[in-house]
Formats: sequence, structure tokens, C-alpha cells
Amino acid sequence: MAAKNSSVTEFILTGLTDQLELHIPLFFLFLGFYLVTVLGNLALIALIWLNSCLHTPMYFFLFNLSLIDFCYSTTITPKMLKSFVSKKNIILHAECMTQLFFFCFFVISESFLLSVMAYDRYVAICKPLVYMVTMSPQVCLFLLLGVYVMGLSGAMVHMGSIASLTFCADNLLNHFMCDILPLLELSCNSTYVNELVVFLLVAIDIGMPIITIFISYALILSSILHIHSTEGRSKAFSTCSSHIIVVSLFFGSGAFMYLKPPSILPLDQGKVSSLFYTIVVPMLNPLIYSLRNKDVKVSLRKTLERKISS
Repeated sequence: MAAKNSSVTEFILTGLTDQLELHIPLFFLFLGFYLVTVLGNLALIALIWLNSCLHTPMYFFLFNLSLIDFCYSTTITPKMLKSFVSKKNIILHAECMTQLFFFCFFVISESFLLSVMAYDRYVAICKPLVYMVTMSPQVCLFLLLGVYVMGLSGAMVHMGSIASLTFCADNLLNHFMCDILPLLELSCNSTYVNELVVFLLVAIDIGMPIITIFISYALILSSILHIHSTEGRSKAFSTCSSHIIVVSLFFGSGAFMYLKPPSILPLDQGKVSSLFYTIVVPMLNPLIYSLRNKDVKVSLRKTLERKISS
């Protein structure tokens, strides 16, 4: 169904590239990425669920991070894969708005979840004696609820902003998914207010978590510098390294895409940035946390040994 103020009932996605000879190689490449994403995140979810030694606040949030990565990769990647083997990549207006809503919900939720994980590391390193009290199950659930509330409210505001646009005859969407900036490009009416709303919302959804992460790691660094033993410092750094890598990848690509006006960032460059944080980052997250995390590797080995022996 089209919006009441729009004559467009469907959009045609241009996809990642118009070079037909690249479609089949890209299909298998991104199919491989998607399979790694699905298997990696589901494996990490199952591993945390099955091992009681991983039932701690840190892994509770990591469980939800993997769940979010799996969901928002699934929101985007199957439709993109279909575009490589379809002659005409059409998406209905309602389907486009649904994809946009869930994409915004999961991405904003991940943004705030990463800030909560930084706070968790701050409490674990700077206040270890009261860690289990400060990060009690009730507190963890409350923080997680806040993450999803921010994701839901942000997605609803973005949807309201896009729903107010008028789409006329032009329905060629220059992207491989229904994203905010390409939709703004298609609007018949002025998008100044909508662009302002996007910029302010993204500044909040990226700015607030980044400030929280920055403060948390500034306090962590200060605490680490007061640790006299080299082994203690190394252990403290190792607990944060995976999270720092994930934060850098996620926020770096997201800020590059959304904190610049469309006139400064061409949409073709925006596709590359979108590709990175919608497909590559969800694939890398479980690999980063499993390969660089001793507890996960030990739990994985024990789980495999139990399965083999049984």
C-alpha cells in the first residue's frame, strides 16, 4: 500500500552495481558472508545459552548483540541477494517501509547496547568488588529494556519522517536496500526538515553512546594506569580489546554515512559504507569476540568435547 500522499506503490532498487557480469560472483560472495554471519551469531548465542559459566552480565549483553546482528543482517541481506539473480529488483512501498523500520530499530538498538557494554566493562574493571551488585540481573534487564526502547522510539520517528514525504513518478531507489537518504532523494517535496530530523536523531543515536563509551574508557584507562603489575594491566586491556574493535568498526562506518549531508556524500559512496555496517560488521562481531576471548574459546572447547564424548 502506498502512502496517502504518494502515487508510488513500489520502488525499484538499483542494487549494489549495474554491471551484470559481477552479479553472480557478488551473489556467492555475499551469500558466504551471510552464512558466516548466521552461523557465527547463532553459534555464539547457543554457546552462551548452554554454558552456565557464561551466564554473567558481559555475556548477557553479548548474547543480545549477536541476536541483534543476526536480525538486522537478515533484514537486509536476503533482499540484496535476490537482486543479484532478479531481472527487476522491485520492492513494494509497504515492504520498503517495513524493512526501513526494522533496520532502524536494530541499528539504533546496537548503538546503545555497545554503550551499555562499555559501562559494564567500566564497572568490572574500576569497581570489581561491587560488580555483581551493581550489575545485578534486575539492573541488566533494565539497561536492556532502555536499549530496545531507544531503538523502537528512534525507528518510529524515522518512519514518521519518511511517511510524511510525497513520492511521485520517480521510483528508482539508488541503493540495495530501503535506507533513509536514498528515499529523501526521491521525494517530490522539500526534505529540509526531514534531513534536519535525520541529522539530529543520528547525532543523538550515535552521539550519546559515543560519549558514554568515551567516558567509560577514559575512567578504565585511568584505573589501568594505577595497576602496578604488568599482568594485571594486560588482563584489563584484553577484556576491553574486542569491544573497542567492534565499537570502532560500527560507529566509524555509521558516522561516515549519516553525519554528512547527502550533497557532500554521494550515494554510491554511501552504498559502500552501508554495506560495511549492515553486512561486514555483523559477520565480524562473533569472530572478534570468539577469537579474542579466552572464556568463549574454553567454553567452545568444552562444549565440543561433551558432544564428541556423548
